Amino acid sequence: MSTPLAVLIFDVDGTLAETEEAHRLAFNRAFADFGLPWSWGRPLYKDLLKVAGGKERIRAFAVRADPSRIDRGFDDLVVALHQRKTAIYTESVADGSVPLRPGVAELIGEARSAGLRVSVATTTSRANVDALLDGATGGEGRNWFEVLACAEDAPAKKPDPQVYLAVIERLGAKPSECLAIEDSANGVGAACAAGIPVVAVRSAFTDSDDVRGALAVFPDLQGIDLARLRSLHGRSQ
Repeated sequence: MSTPLAVLIFDVDGTLAETEEAHRLAFNRAFADFGLPWSWGRPLYKDLLKVAGGKERIRAFAVRADPSRIDRGFDDLVVALHQRKTAIYTESVADGSVPLRPGVAELIGEARSAGLRVSVATTTSRANVDALLDGATGGEGRNWFEVLACAEDAPAKKPDPQVYLAVIERLGAKPSECLAIEDSANGVGAACAAGIPVVAVRSAFTDSDDVRGALAVFPDLQGIDLARLRSLHGRSQ
């Protein structure tokens, strides 16, 4: 007998909202503020997104494009850059300029009305998540999620399953009761490694990711209702 779907777990960047352009611009403003000759165009940033985590992304870029800058003070520079980038990003999304993706609010509302537990598993910072939800939902969105597991809760970045394991531990749930919603290869890999069935949505910066392992791939969540997700979840068992 299959286990009923009881928990929906959402990724944030690219899944709840198309945030990556705002992240890219925030990185570039932070680089300029620190006098660095770095600028991440869209194709480059799309490639850098294969590396999960903002600080990790900065390091990966420096190794590739500016290795002479990597010295004993580089780790401190990375931390300072990332802090400045986060401040820029949170300010930029706080006004609601980055809305939730189509179908997201409707699906979450349907799930909560049906008694499902809804949570977030992301390796972006809690400050970024709060700013996005405050801007896109007027703060209401913070109350939609029973667990918000963020970078502070899971230092190991996706595709490591740590953040998903943190969510199910805090919920006291079984992986088989859950369904994850992701947009990237790293995210799908993390959910699968945690034993959690997953569906994928295509997003602007991860539209070419290899998301094999996902039960289904949608352009977005518009028109994707709970009945369809329950059906997919049931077939995974």
